[in-house]
Amino acid sequence: PTEAGDSEGACRCRYDDLVRALEEKRAERRRSASPHVALARQAVEAYVRRRKVVSAPEPLPAGMERAAGVFCSIHKGGQLRGCIGTTEPTRGSIAEEIISNAISAAARDPRFEPVEPNELDDLVFSVDVLSEPEPISGPEELDPKRYGVIVRCRGRVGLLLPDLDGIDTIEEQVSIARRKAGIGEREPVELARFEVTRYE
Repeated sequence: PTEAGDSEGACRCRYDDLVRALEEKRAERRRSASPHVALARQAVEAYVRRRKVVSAPEPLPAGMERAAGVFCSIHKGGQLRGCIGTTEPTRGSIAEEIISNAISAAARDPRFEPVEPNELDDLVFSVDVLSEPEPISGPEELDPKRYGVIVRCRGRVGLLLPDLDGIDTIEEQVSIARRKAGIGEREPVELARFEVTRYE
């Protein structure tokens, strides 16, 4: 009986240690988050828990005053859980763009079910602020580590962010952007590139 009790106690201790380590990791992630990511998380938590759309902070944090396209990405357990963005600004400031796109990534990405309240503590956010897209004459002006790409063909538009895991060549980058827009490999496209500032 003593051995069994000791074993159960040891298991409980290990479980408690794991829970504490996980909680510390979550707390550290929140403490170290950039203001952009903190705002994205705040927007998602308020919307998922209470269906409330938060207001942009006043005064606006440094770097969020201007307008720009923004992509908000959400991961859970190392896997994408939602990603929605705008190539050009649709709101008056980066802060407002973050709020809108973070909520959309959590609740309106058609590839995923909406985020549930019990998932919130496990979510990892990143925010990409886009430069103004620059038309280019051909794929030789791309670099998948530095530039994102936008492909356009007859009203269809596909976009791929730069510096993504597993995307190492221009050909891969353009091909994936084409597929996202439903553009065939042989269809002529207009290309544009952009840079991002990534916040995690």
